[in-house]
Amino acid sequence: MEWLKGAPVAASITARVNSEVAELEGMDIKPRLAIVRVGEKPDDISYENSAMKRCASVGIDVKQVTLPETSTQDAVEAIIDWLNDDESVHGVLILRPLPSHLDEASICEKLSFAKDVDGVTSLSLAGVFASRSIGFPPCTAQACIEVLNYYGYGFAGKRAVVVGRSLVVGKPIAMLLLNRHATVTMCHTRTKHLRDTCRGAELLIVAAGTAGAVDETFLNAGQTVIDVGIHVGEDGKLRGDITVNGETPPVEAMTPVPGGVGAVTTAVLVSHVARAAKRTARKF
Repeated sequence: MEWLKGAPVAASITARVNSEVAELEGMDIKPRLAIVRVGEKPDDISYENSAMKRCASVGIDVKQVTLPETSTQDAVEAIIDWLNDDESVHGVLILRPLPSHLDEASICEKLSFAKDVDGVTSLSLAGVFASRSIGFPPCTAQACIEVLNYYGYGFAGKRAVVVGRSLVVGKPIAMLLLNRHATVTMCHTRTKHLRDTCRGAELLIVAAGTAGAVDETFLNAGQTVIDVGIHVGEDGKLRGDITVNGETPPVEAMTPVPGGVGAVTTAVLVSHVARAAKRTARKF
């Protein structure tokens, strides 16, 4: 069984971004990411810190915009308008989910698709579904593809099963797989005979958002498995959506948690920022 570790994938992406940033700096363009955080949720702060560290490693500037959890809809939308108009900002990351009193969909739609580096706008998602370069796909969904590409996985004709139907991972990863000629079945936690469907997959991607949604009885010996989930267990350790008894899952290859897809997501984010800056350079 092979562990599909994320660190070498992230390093490969980061090396590519370093050369892109150097090229942009030669044109007097400094790529810049704005991170919008509403409130002080530990998960948001952790991801923000990871994103800032990754940006610093490739020479991308970061503008932090932190708002109180009690911020109004108008106040948050005004910030998005301000960032849309700021020509020094090439990408905007809105940390989600937003506080429940805010209309998250409306706030995301305010963002210019040209600066949408995490696939939150309808136009960006339309680009994913239509296989067109409109905006960027969600970073986590793209990270799954990057992991599989790095380890030489051949998509064409493979039976792929995606467990999860969110717009963050499940639906976009299904479209990204279809675009690579896989035959895709989408499932979720209410799918009948989910275990049998998962066992019949050659490629299984679990993004249910629920710890232990899948166990080793859903797996088979010939599969490649991507576990997108990340949760903190009662023992304080990180775990994924898949629970396996013992240290070796009964599959051909699988991403670990931690150290799998999550390690690649911020690398995809900075690659999107660099590409957004390059698109701006071509525009002018």
